[in-house]
Amino acid sequence: MNNKSIGLFDSGVGGLTVLKALLDVLPNEKYVYLGDTARLPYGTKSKETIIRYALQCTEKLMDRDLKLLVVACNTVSSVALPSLKEKYPQIEIVGVVTPGAEAACNATKNNNIAVLGTESTIKGKAYDNAILKINPEAVVTGKACPLFVGMAEEGLSKGFLAEEMAKHYLKDILSQENKPDTLVLGCTHFPLLKQAIQNVAGKDMQLVDSAQTTAKKVAERLRTANALADGKNPSVAFLTTDDTEKFKAVGEPFLGFSLRESHVELVDL
Repeated sequence: MNNKSIGLFDSGVGGLTVLKALLDVLPNEKYVYLGDTARLPYGTKSKETIIRYALQCTEKLMDRDLKLLVVACNTVSSVALPSLKEKYPQIEIVGVVTPGAEAACNATKNNNIAVLGTESTIKGKAYDNAILKINPEAVVTGKACPLFVGMAEEGLSKGFLAEEMAKHYLKDILSQENKPDTLVLGCTHFPLLKQAIQNVAGKDMQLVDSAQTTAKKVAERLRTANALADGKNPSVAFLTTDDTEKFKAVGEPFLGFSLRESHVELVDL
């Protein structure tokens, strides 16, 4: 059990920010990552479509002998987590919303929290519900930022264009009389735009990265279950549903290391 793999999936390469955070805290594990790049983004799809895609991704990863599954996608975590847990009760499934909500509640000083996410994540109010369950006095403002996903995927996450787009999305939040002091990056693509968002929001704004908080949660779960790997054969496998070379090129900034020598397997869902 201990030396089985940790599976992760996302609509594209954004979930690689979660994988990177996991590699930092749990470097001795085996990982298999699936990026459904042929059908991204999930954030603009209907609830029914998102659930169907999530079930297909999970089914593909379950063939890889998993001990734990990480839904490295805020949209799927917001919409499809109950369906996944119902279909696969035999494995622990960790989403990114609850860890992010917990971190936001710990970070805020004025109980005013803003959440940036995809259209589906914001519309579904998963972060609102998770935050208010922890802190009923919190005020939550959601803001859909759909263009951030494409910018991250296309390598446009820094510089003038990124900051101008951040100004566009944050202007209403920052103009509030009692503005939030904590900002949740409620999409795994958004950490790539973290510096641009911070520059616009100001140094006093606390930014919560759901990737880092999710990695800590996974580590806690495995330690509690005494299910950590022995470290003899750590590995990372990559699966994608579209162009493998593009996956390597786009994925490198998310991971922070070269994927040129890595094998990326093309799979069909």
